[in-house]
Amino acid sequence: MEYTTFSCYYSFEDDLIVAVGKGEPASVMAEYGFRKVLSIDEYSSLFKEIDPLAPFKKWKVGQPNCKDFMSEKMHPPYDVYQEKVKGVFVVSDPVDWGRDLQVLCDILSTGGLPGNGKGDQPPLYFSADDLEYQAAFPSERLGMGAFRIALESVFNQVNDVPLKYTSYGKPNPFVFKNAANILEKIVMGIYPNSQPRNEVQDHQFSTIYMIGDNPKVDINGVLKAGPPWSSVLTRTGVFRGNDNDPKFPADLVVDTVDDAISCILEKECIR
Repeated sequence: MEYTTFSCYYSFEDDLIVAVGKGEPASVMAEYGFRKVLSIDEYSSLFKEIDPLAPFKKWKVGQPNCKDFMSEKMHPPYDVYQEKVKGVFVVSDPVDWGRDLQVLCDILSTGGLPGNGKGDQPPLYFSADDLEYQAAFPSERLGMGAFRIALESVFNQVNDVPLKYTSYGKPNPFVFKNAANILEKIVMGIYPNSQPRNEVQDHQFSTIYMIGDNPKVDINGVLKAGPPWSSVLTRTGVFRGNDNDPKFPADLVVDTVDDAISCILEKECIR
């Protein structure tokens, strides 16, 4: 539901963009049709000394050094020293916060050309804004929202103009609207004679269920989106309460995702 929203930005298809996050963020963006995309690992590797702490990092996070990147992919079909970065997309949780904060401040402060003078900030997009999330560790871990706060704080301290950004992901209602549109297209593909929903008429779906474990993000998103969305809160992550969340109450509270699915199937008389 999160970075699928980025597929709507057709205007960046032929522009140089930087993708940030764990895994293969550049591949994700390429799948959505962006033709000139580099991961922040790749982009950073092309600038000597851009990360002054790199020699002290003993761990490996799949970051290619400049020599390896250039030998494997030859020279990129664009000159990163002359061609401006037109957009930055934070696809997933960044791995190397220190380097990424530095490089993003460089890109965003200089109009997309690190090492040059001040320039207009390129657009910055986040696929999610979760402050915390539940992982294997007993207590919550800092999420993309925390990274956004860190970047905004540092950027605003070293620049006269505050950071501009657009944050998607739950609880942004746009994400839910986009998900409903995708579901509608799937239905139209399966049932070609089905009538597409008119924006001014009722929704094609009587109910769309959202199962989540974070009241502030998942359930809040459903409350903001409104019908036909219905929320099911599980005790599998951030939420561990006995009763419903007082601030962001769900339509249903259960223990596990399996319980949620069973309740939904029973309610819809599907067995």
